[in-house]
Amino acid sequence: MSEVRRESYSSEAVRGFDHRTAMEEAARCLLCYDAPCSEGCPAGTDPGKFIRSIRFRNPKGAAETIRENNPLGGVCARVCPYDKLCEEACSRCGIDRPIEIGKLQRYAIEQEEAFGMVEAGSASAPAAGAGAKVACVGAGPASIACAAELARAGARVTVYEREEKPGGVLTYGITPTRLPQKVVDHDIAAVRALGVEFECGVNVGAGVSVDELLTGRGFDAVFLGTGLWAPKIPDIPGTDLDNVYAAADFLKLARVNGGFPDAEGKTVVVIGGGDVAMDCAATAQLSGAKKTAIWYRRTIAEAPADMSEIRYVTELGIGISENFAPAAVEKSDNGLIARFAGRDGASEAAVACDIVVFAVGQGAEDARAAFAVSTDEKGLVAADPATDREGVFAAGDAVHGGKTVVDAVAKGKEAAAAILAYLNQKGVK
Repeated sequence: MSEVRRESYSSEAVRGFDHRTAMEEAARCLLCYDAPCSEGCPAGTDPGKFIRSIRFRNPKGAAETIRENNPLGGVCARVCPYDKLCEEACSRCGIDRPIEIGKLQRYAIEQEEAFGMVEAGSASAPAAGAGAKVACVGAGPASIACAAELARAGARVTVYEREEKPGGVLTYGITPTRLPQKVVDHDIAAVRALGVEFECGVNVGAGVSVDELLTGRGFDAVFLGTGLWAPKIPDIPGTDLDNVYAAADFLKLARVNGGFPDAEGKTVVVIGGGDVAMDCAATAQLSGAKKTAIWYRRTIAEAPADMSEIRYVTELGIGISENFAPAAVEKSDNGLIARFAGRDGASEAAVACDIVVFAVGQGAEDARAAFAVSTDEKGLVAADPATDREGVFAAGDAVHGGKTVVDAVAKGKEAAAAILAYLNQKGVK
């Protein structure tokens, strides 16, 4: 029987391990002394250590290892590209197949939640930067990771988020078939338990300035982890028509409404070949679309989407057309017509539809205007992770472009270390 579910927009697509299967999988681990899987994790989650704990029937110890190293352990267990990172590095690859590290991580965090292992006030003893006040702008992966590291070091951290709920792309930009909201909420609850405060509905850069944070509110440093929310849409005719959406807007509307409200019984065309395009297509189909189709300018072999995501959408009955780039969107008597130009320079295609979604990337909003920091030619914040403005740091997608959640976690942790060094240098206690 397939482990993939095809129930509804809110149903998680892949089942996790139960206790028996988790123990069986952990028993396959070779218990490597210098575990290559741990070296393969950008965030340093240390699979070698937490799998050892699971193998010896200590899920609490496994969850503690994950939390110490990766505050978004539950999220990463769902959306991390394990096959290209820790699982690819697994020593068992030379014997049969790698350990299913992602599912074991998911099992440990599910046990943590089931038995209430996260306790309030679990921050470690104050260390470097103790007592300092730091503001993190944006409540996405990089900010959450930065905030957790700073809180463990004893800093007082407030995360400001302009939306109604924290999580950033985790809450508003990934379909619940891959990442249920309860998983995001649980990880954030664990960060709150460290003493981190979240203030939502606060738009730093528009309603509140960075100057106000540094002077008026008495913060000693500010971290910018605002992500990528500016839509990228090709410069072709018709993109301003009704029912033409950028992926971020489409996915956000669906997350807020429990499915895309206008998809039922409609024909939806999704343009793009990445994981976001697959999320948009799955969202449309599971929201009741009559037909959903993906069109991509290259071949599936060249598509950046993870193969598991491509397999999932095809199992949902979603077709994928290769080697056609969008040329125009036109209004018709019955809806829209999406026109495409073939990669061969001669072929053309016209598709009658009701909704068109462009999932061809996202850009940075104007950080120079919002935060008075320098940006590069792509509009990304220029930071390493310090910006050219004293006391202001940045990391994550707003600096490095759209990468993985686990990469954003790693960059957030690096930024926290830089902030602590800055606070020590300034003698802030």
